[in-house]
Amino acid sequence: MKKFIFLLLIFLYIFPVKVEGKRLHKESEYQKSWCNKYNGILEYELDDKTRVDCLTTNLAVEVDFANKWAECVGQALYYGIRTNKEPACLLIIENGEKDLKYLKRLKCIADKKKIKTFTIKPEQL
Repeated sequence: MKKFIFLLLIFLYIFPVKVEGKRLHKESEYQKSWCNKYNGILEYELDDKTRVDCLTTNLAVEVDFANKWAECVGQALYYGIRTNKEPACLLIIENGEKDLKYLKRLKCIADKKKIKTFTIKPEQL
């Protein structure tokens, strides 16, 4: 049995199983497209080595896929505090109606905590 588990672990290490669904584009492609459009600075590094996905004149923007909406909120708030700019979330909507439930959750918090929200879709690249 130990030998079987060992071999299974080796197999999974060599051939990792991707848990997430396939994405149409990389997060960085959406990030770059949006940030360039708004004349922002990509991957602005803070003194603690964290990076704001896009820093504009008045926004600290975190970019995430829709299902990671909660992570987006936390990071946007942190980056907003650290840069003295308004926190913002750019949610990537690749799955139409399926992703809208995440956008609704984000907006529920964003409205109360004054976080700007934006969306981007594959056809906007």
